[in-house]
Amino acid sequence: MDNFKYKSVLLIDDSYVDNLINSKIIESLHFADEVKIINSPFEAINYLKDAARTGELPDIIFLDIRMPAMNGFEFMNKLEPIKHLLPSNLKIYMLSSSLDPSDLRKVKENNLVTNFIGKPLTARALEEI
Repeated sequence: MDNFKYKSVLLIDDSYVDNLINSKIIESLHFADEVKIINSPFEAINYLKDAARTGELPDIIFLDIRMPAMNGFEFMNKLEPIKHLLPSNLKIYMLSSSLDPSDLRKVKENNLVTNFIGKPLTARALEEI
């Protein structure tokens, strides 16, 4: 983990451009040694189930709120039954370009979510983690 802040990060977002921008900023700031990108929340649930079995879970998850097939809040509901498999120090940040007050309220109410971050990720946002 040569001078990386974290070992691994998982980006869950359906937007290719957002994933490209976010992964580049994570890499350029040496925030994480490994960046895994999954553009389907369904695939991400399966990935996390498998990773929990093998002990290869990411340190941080950046989760988009607005995705067509399953939004970030629906994803969090699907994560609820397997939360006992997740380490207590796993940080989940919900990402959105929306500043919808109801989204912000839902983020604060969900005990699995660490915080909300506006899109795209910035150096400042990563430094505050």
